[in-house]
Amino acid sequence: MAHITSTNPATGLAIDTYELHNDAAVDKILDAAVDAQRAWRAVPIEQRVGLLTRMAEALRSGKSRYAEMIVREMGKPIAEAEAEIEKCAYNCDFYAEHAVAYLSNEPVPSNASESVVAFDPLGVVLAIMPWNYPFWQYFRFAAPALAAGNGSVLKHANNVPECALAVQEVMEKAGAPAGLTATLLIDNSKVAALIADDRIAAVTLTGSTEVGSIVASQAGKALKKQVLELGGSDPFIVLADADIEKAAETAVKARYINVGQSCVNAKRFIVEDSVADRFVELFVEHAKALKVGDPMARDTNIGPMARENLRSTLHAQVERSVEGGATLALGGTPVDGPGYFYAPTVLDNVTPDHVAFREETFGPVAAIIRAKDADEAIRLANDSEFGLGSALWTADIERAKQLARSIEAGAVFINGMTASDPRYPFGGIKRSGYGRELGVYGIREFTNIKTVWIGPANAAQPVEATK
Repeated sequence: MAHITSTNPATGLAIDTYELHNDAAVDKILDAAVDAQRAWRAVPIEQRVGLLTRMAEALRSGKSRYAEMIVREMGKPIAEAEAEIEKCAYNCDFYAEHAVAYLSNEPVPSNASESVVAFDPLGVVLAIMPWNYPFWQYFRFAAPALAAGNGSVLKHANNVPECALAVQEVMEKAGAPAGLTATLLIDNSKVAALIADDRIAAVTLTGSTEVGSIVASQAGKALKKQVLELGGSDPFIVLADADIEKAAETAVKARYINVGQSCVNAKRFIVEDSVADRFVELFVEHAKALKVGDPMARDTNIGPMARENLRSTLHAQVERSVEGGATLALGGTPVDGPGYFYAPTVLDNVTPDHVAFREETFGPVAAIIRAKDADEAIRLANDSEFGLGSALWTADIERAKQLARSIEAGAVFINGMTASDPRYPFGGIKRSGYGRELGVYGIREFTNIKTVWIGPANAAQPVEATK
């Protein structure tokens, strides 16, 4: 039988080995999911949201154990791992409260006064999820999708199988109908067949732009709805009138949270020339204070990167940027010893010619770009193939509102850092993907937005036009 092995990135040592599902097991799971979803869609939404409340309870009751799994498999510091579980629970609570209103029929003004737009579930959704937020990425999708009447099959990243199985454990503890949700442990080569399978109605993916392009092609060939949340190289714009001290402090958190391994980490710090020296000084000062070490320690800020190949790729990006003329202001080296640690790194005087500007740096590396004025800062921010999140720092809020409309991104956070929140839609443009998660728009992504035209019962039908 084929297997996958989970490895602790803090030590480089194997944790456990897991047997992959064979084709017969996958068939059985898909059949069960279809049957369960057909029954689930008939359950009134007022009852469906009760499952979400129980999901939140199951997450909170197991928070310590689930957080330790996250640390063990992908290296996130324990305090951040606990926060991830709590955020999942909050998301479930949010949709338990708001899903009924979000999915209620919408009246359509017309001569047929009772006509409405209704929101029906699509079916079983294949969720292809990454390792960097092994619980959040799934529950961010699942809470609204299940509330809408869909089922889900999870294909998680193969370096977090323990977390993947724990996700299904949460659903079982919450009392989800048997078969409605399932975790598949399969090789990546099996995904194309899953997407093409008639039992899968739609696909959601969070992952790299390269993988997103492949999945989009496969789902497009099968004419299936997709939501893609892909890579990012988010700009963090600091104008001359900003609170530089607060901006620098927030910038360090925005870059190094989750060891810099997030699509919406700030990655390119675009700062007006007149305040750039001070910003860099403060940024480096805060970055130096970050503690690299055991991710289970409460005072650790920077744990290991998730895999050795990710660390080597990041280091190559740093070396190529420095060779191209960027200034190494801090770090720039792997940490000696066991595990996949990389020192918090700051590259100054980065330009659009450098790798750190053009490519997504998925790890603890910050690229600082200097702009002569606000117009150039916006131009540099938009000079990217990505368009996920962004941040804009300035004291002039009215000006910020105007500039925000010029930034090519799915979100602009003024005087703050990009974050996902159930209250607001989340997603990107350009090569950062399409579709939205969260908010009212997210819950409707995996629904059939159906027109229901209702005329008077005794009215004569209009004569259809003929050629």
